[in-house]
Amino acid sequence: MKIDTNSNSYTIIYASVMVIIVAFILAFTSATLKDRQEKNEQLDKMKQILTALNIQAENDEEAGALFHEKVKQDQIMNSTGNVIADEGGFDVDVKKELAKSLEERELPLYVCDIDGQTKYVLPLYGAGLWGALWGYVALDEDKDTVYGVYFSHESETPGLGAEIADPHFQEQFIGKLLMKENEIGLSVVKAGRVSDTTYQVDGITGGTITSNGVDAMLKKCLGQYHDFLTAK
Repeated sequence: MKIDTNSNSYTIIYASVMVIIVAFILAFTSATLKDRQEKNEQLDKMKQILTALNIQAENDEEAGALFHEKVKQDQIMNSTGNVIADEGGFDVDVKKELAKSLEERELPLYVCDIDGQTKYVLPLYGAGLWGALWGYVALDEDKDTVYGVYFSHESETPGLGAEIADPHFQEQFIGKLLMKENEIGLSVVKAGRVSDTTYQVDGITGGTITSNGVDAMLKKCLGQYHDFLTAK
């Protein structure tokens, strides 16, 4: 039987088959890439937390191994400082939690072991000049002394606000104290205006709005953990 390739029915059937084939290929590719993307996002998050702990991994395999070695628990706590889950904090979306009331939020807390000493890592999320800011603050066992930090951004200006992601900015935080008179005292002030070296760090020259964003992020996100941070 000869097929009339010029008929409308042939065109419709051919187009339908091609749509099905292309849809299948796209669905398969999307599922494959999604798994890889999620794995890359998880590895990137592990690297960020490790950076806050002053640890740099040479490759993805080492990053995964170091994370599982150093991070003993990814707890979830509430605003009263009580642990409501001993694991699962890694999967909490900090941005979504910030949209909830304080009483409803699930707050991730990473309990780590660095050379036999306990460190706590708390996540951050905020807004800069052009987009989102995020990061992590690692604290010593006293829950008051900054052991290290990590900051990054979505689209801050290169050479200005984007410098929050540079080591020279982040290293300023090491050794600073967190709490002052029962409130979050750790602050980013205008460049050259540091008056209290115990709590303050210099902001980015020419990046005032981004610096203010980091400062606000520290106050808002760390403030959620007030009861945990002040509990003895």
